[in-house]
Amino acid sequence: MSDARPQKHSLTLHGHRTSVSLEAPFWRAFLKIAEAEGKTINGLAAEIDDARMGEPGLASAIRLYVLAYYEARAGSA
Repeated sequence: MSDARPQKHSLTLHGHRTSVSLEAPFWRAFLKIAEAEGKTINGLAAEIDDARMGEPGLASAIRLYVLAYYEARAGSA
């Protein structure tokens, strides 16, 4: 299953280039969330990065953010 293997994606956080390795479903969901929230992908990633206080890694923090976003939506349905 090709979606199961993480792929590197480039981001710019506060003017600094970085990359995260995310599975395709998480990356697609992250892009959809940024669009739904009216934010750029870099802006949303920077918000997540700022909130994580150094732990966990940025890729894990993005996965947890995506999960929490959709859990909150499922709970309000």
